[in-house]
Amino acid sequence: MKIPKPMLPTLTFEFPSGEDWIYEIKYDGFRALFYIDHHEFSLISRNGNSLIEQFPEVKDAVTLLRELWKDHLPLLLDGELCLLDSPYKANFEEIQLRGRLKTTDKINHSMKQKRAHYCVFDLLQIQNNYLTSTPYVNRKKKLLELFKEANLPLDVQPLSDVFVQYIKSFENQSEAWKIAERYMAEGVIVKHKSSKWEEGKRSTQWYKVKNWKYGFFFVTAYEKKNGYFHVSVIRNGETFPVGLVSHGFSSEERDALIQVIKANKVKENTDFIYVDPGICVELSFLELYKEALRQPNFVRFRFDIQWEECTWQKLQEGLHPLPEEVVITHPDKPLWPKKKIDKQTYLFYLRDIAPYMMPFLENRLLTVIRYPHGMLGEPFYQKNRPDYAPDFIETVESEGIHYIVCNNIETLAWLGNQLAFEFHIPFQTIKSKGPSEIVFDLDPPSRNDFHLAIKAALMMKEVFDGLKLTTFIKTSGNKGLQIYIPLPENTFSYEDTRKFTEFMAHYLITKDPGSFTIERLKKNRGNRLYVDYIQHAEGKTIICPYSARGNEDALIATPLYWEEVTESLSPVKFPVNSIMDRIKKVGDPFQSYFEAKYSQPFQDILNFLSQTT
Repeated sequence: MKIPKPMLPTLTFEFPSGEDWIYEIKYDGFRALFYIDHHEFSLISRNGNSLIEQFPEVKDAVTLLRELWKDHLPLLLDGELCLLDSPYKANFEEIQLRGRLKTTDKINHSMKQKRAHYCVFDLLQIQNNYLTSTPYVNRKKKLLELFKEANLPLDVQPLSDVFVQYIKSFENQSEAWKIAERYMAEGVIVKHKSSKWEEGKRSTQWYKVKNWKYGFFFVTAYEKKNGYFHVSVIRNGETFPVGLVSHGFSSEERDALIQVIKANKVKENTDFIYVDPGICVELSFLELYKEALRQPNFVRFRFDIQWEECTWQKLQEGLHPLPEEVVITHPDKPLWPKKKIDKQTYLFYLRDIAPYMMPFLENRLLTVIRYPHGMLGEPFYQKNRPDYAPDFIETVESEGIHYIVCNNIETLAWLGNQLAFEFHIPFQTIKSKGPSEIVFDLDPPSRNDFHLAIKAALMMKEVFDGLKLTTFIKTSGNKGLQIYIPLPENTFSYEDTRKFTEFMAHYLITKDPGSFTIERLKKNRGNRLYVDYIQHAEGKTIICPYSARGNEDALIATPLYWEEVTESLSPVKFPVNSIMDRIKKVGDPFQSYFEAKYSQPFQDILNFLSQTT
């Protein structure tokens, strides 16, 4: 079958008005149309090239899709081929690198490191019915029915083995934009509900609103042949080039800039006119790709700043935008001297980790440990919202305490600026009756005894697997491990979970009393690991996934994959400044955590325990 050219959205800097629009997250990958019938299949890029050889994932997926959708073939889908970092962000750099690989061995190795997904937003053909003239909302509804019928994921799941992923729509503009900002997605696609699919046309029925970043730069050269201006920043005291810009100028602005460069040139040759630092501009851009600006656009001249103010550090602030509502104080304050981590680095971490951390913070009574002088001073616990907290800080009263609940990025950034390192949360939300999860805290006597935590975790995993429980594991960020069993909301009591935690604790000490203990007094534990099953109770707390800890190594309570829990595992591998690179490389091990809550056979386990006691 001849694959048509895709319909394209029109770039706009403002959302269209009215209520006849729906909103979707824009994924930064390769736009592609996917055709599949009983005998053939193709995945064709926007430029008309086959993507099958570079992305063999599609070959692996076709057999399953033909079975799942056998009654609906042929199908023609429109979507984005992505290498996903999160449910709402694709990694442009990684898919570019994959697309350039030449040998089968390198392609297969890259695929094992990170599998591509085809994120679908439109349905153009089903059987012999062409839907291009059908209103978009109807096509979207039919696409959703296809996914539901095949029991495929109904939102984008980066760790899923399923090649095709469904891009959901939002009726609410602010909800979609909030997600795009939080996850630092490329932007939002806006589609008219009645829009038809128009082959090869850049339509005003579809718009793209990009999630631009902003920065200050100085001009260093003008390239005569192509009309590009070269821009730089100061990095480590030297001029550091970060890219070229040509778009966004009015004809008057372009002419004026060229004239200023010519009047102040320090050197000229056939290709370039060079100028000393001094002309400052503000640019918008999507991200840094290999330390160069991606899709830069001129915004305005900045006569109000000096070129020395255009720094790499300021550029990083644009890449990790903190909420305007939060005033950042003393960004260069050292927090973890041993790791050379200052306050700004920590705040950047909180901004970047927010999509992965905040689902665990939302609607939970929060206790933080603040380190007002970093690791060089004494910390203190804080439960009550202080009087000087800004109005956007939400609180919930419990037992006379006005607890902060961290339901937005503004609160997280404000707490970070207050030098809250440790975020401790209860085992339930403010809306829960009973625990939302079970957590086993495996606490060895010292970091040198971490092998005991590994031993206990693997013994417990064997039991959990036998009981068909879905479990998750993380480092404590200090010297132990913590195992999570997500539970359905408002279903079980702490009395129920206590039966199970006590059973597991006694199982361990029966199996290996020389290694494990439930003795609460440290002086009586010896060199054994303490299995703290009593800590799992109403009002008690546990360190939040991805929270920093107040130790000199700047360690993070880091979610792990179970296959990482081996003798070579060490908690010191996971400091603050390594976590985002880790997520980019291996993903988020807790990605499917909340989905797992509703498939646990925990009631069956309780029934069994009640019969044996």
